[in-house]
Amino acid sequence: MMILRYLVVVLTYVGLGLGYLPGLRMNRATIALVGAAALMALGVLDLKAAWSALDYKTLVFLFGMMVIGANLATAGFFQLSLDYLMRYVRSPFGLIVVLTFGSGVLSALFLNDTIALILTPLVVGLTVSLKLNPIPYLLALAGATNIGSVATLGGNPQNILIGSFSGISYLDFAKALTPLAIVGLLIQIGLLWWLYPEVRSTKPTLKPEHLRYRVFKPLLTKSLLITAGLLIAFLMGIPTAEATLIAAGLLLVTRRVKPERILSKVDWDLLLMFSGLFILTEGVQKLGLLDGFARFVHDPLSILGVTALLSNLVSNVPAVLLLHHLLPHPDPRTWLLLAAASTLAGNLTLLGSVANLIVAEAVAKQGYRLTFWEHLRFGVPLTLMTLVLTYFWIV
Repeated sequence: MMILRYLVVVLTYVGLGLGYLPGLRMNRATIALVGAAALMALGVLDLKAAWSALDYKTLVFLFGMMVIGANLATAGFFQLSLDYLMRYVRSPFGLIVVLTFGSGVLSALFLNDTIALILTPLVVGLTVSLKLNPIPYLLALAGATNIGSVATLGGNPQNILIGSFSGISYLDFAKALTPLAIVGLLIQIGLLWWLYPEVRSTKPTLKPEHLRYRVFKPLLTKSLLITAGLLIAFLMGIPTAEATLIAAGLLLVTRRVKPERILSKVDWDLLLMFSGLFILTEGVQKLGLLDGFARFVHDPLSILGVTALLSNLVSNVPAVLLLHHLLPHPDPRTWLLLAAASTLAGNLTLLGSVANLIVAEAVAKQGYRLTFWEHLRFGVPLTLMTLVLTYFWIV
């Protein structure tokens, strides 16, 4: 029975790392849920224990941010933002800079996966119309969505988790990690300049075309006002989960937009995956499988290394869920280190973060290919430099 339980855990985490299980049509959400159900079937924990393992604050915060992002996307906010930024671009290097900081800032305010999903086809269309190689600009988008999301608790799912576990306020988190995100974006620009000579030109040779999109002004105004109110609530120290749910509730009160249009944009797979991971992690802890790893996370350097490794083996969200049980007497500095390392390590390989995969899959549909090796030669130096920066900045 114990061997069977261990086998379920191993197969589940292998599937989470790969994003699939060979021969089966399963994604990370179904893999996490099936793994949790299997541990329940094998008597590791019962339904009451599984329910208690769910972190409702994280799920509520994540759902609320998705509803806000869905309203802004429906209103045309993200397309409008990119179009506005493009008005000031006249050179290949200028496009790299604007795209890096634009997507980085948007990822800090909203979920990075959402930004990657929405902006990828727009960036492909823009670079094709300008007769530019889209690859360096897509790498800029993928890297910036990860790096920019480091800055805030709402920037990515693992930060949302850490905010729930640690109790660090939105403002304190942003004060600590925003400088790290800014320097990381500058490092990315320098690295792309070095790797791709064609983006170095600062001559005003580009004539960007206006993107075609629709703006729903009433919804845009309402969404921006409520989002601004939400950010003020965060800065005032109002609990993030409660504030986000209230904001989402206000946005769902509407006379013009069908609820299915908004709710269809909510990433239910991600919410399901989180629920399954909470239960799975509780089962792993009950089996004592984490006890042997405790000695590897005893100081900041080891925490940084183990987090980076696990984030690329099983993805960053499962890594954070596993490691938060092992942190020795975690203080704010340790939580910040875990947040930064788990996010920045996602740039190491194409499989390191969902944002990378979103960009790769979306560009493939447009007839281009972002290969594993193309990303690796960009991701390895970027990750190493930003992780070294993280260590000296936080520790």
